[in-house]
Amino acid sequence: MVVDHQLSRSKACKLVGLSRSALYKPKTDWAAKDAPVVDALNEIVAVRARWGFWKCFTRMRKDGLPWNHKRVYRVYCEMKLNLKRRTKKRFITRDRQPLGGSTQLNQVWALDFMRDTLYDGRPFRTLNVIDEGNREALRIECGTSIPSARLVRAMSQLIEVYGPPEAIRMDNGPEMTSETFTEWAKEKGIALLFIQPGKPNQNAFVERFNRSFRDEVLDANLFNSIAEAQEAAEAWVMDYNEFRPHDSLGDKTPMEFMPRTFKTGISSFELST
Repeated sequence: MVVDHQLSRSKACKLVGLSRSALYKPKTDWAAKDAPVVDALNEIVAVRARWGFWKCFTRMRKDGLPWNHKRVYRVYCEMKLNLKRRTKKRFITRDRQPLGGSTQLNQVWALDFMRDTLYDGRPFRTLNVIDEGNREALRIECGTSIPSARLVRAMSQLIEVYGPPEAIRMDNGPEMTSETFTEWAKEKGIALLFIQPGKPNQNAFVERFNRSFRDEVLDANLFNSIAEAQEAAEAWVMDYNEFRPHDSLGDKTPMEFMPRTFKTGISSFELST
């Protein structure tokens, strides 16, 4: 308007509703002014990409940076950090675990978790442990939650009865990969055979056991409580070990195929009779 229509600056400001102080105010180079904030945010999200705004802002305050949350949030949004960010998923890499048939008891135990629901819809889990040497079911433990501490407790109780195994075969669930469980196994001198992710056939013995337990117990009954499920599981384990013939064992039961001697010196056959 000043150049094309030869109007004065005061008249042009009045026509467009712009104050003259705003016209004469020098422009701010926000890119340069906000550069320290950008650098501080980049330093945080480069290492911790899943942190949100408030966690980043709290970290900056703890580091002694003076900017208030409004300025930091403005820069945070301009950097588009408020949008969902794609991060690389970390895939666990494991060596292939060949499924060799164990020829001795306590050579390799296999464990796995299963999930089911009670009649009222509440979920529960089961911890299944077998000995690959004779396919014997060592334990089925039911519970609403079986964290790593409970897993360690259950395995310690099994070792008190059966003695320690040389190795345990399992998948990569959080309970098995937790520091609590791995440190416990290290103290006991037990090797942990983690199967490759997405390869349940590398733990085929316990997977076959799970299918039988699912068909004959979980899918065949409605449970009102964890105690009912635990009672049914224990009764089925006894039947599975002592009366149920196994095709892979030459139509013998696990107790007949390879009797076990407990730490007390009593054999599994003598205990069952």
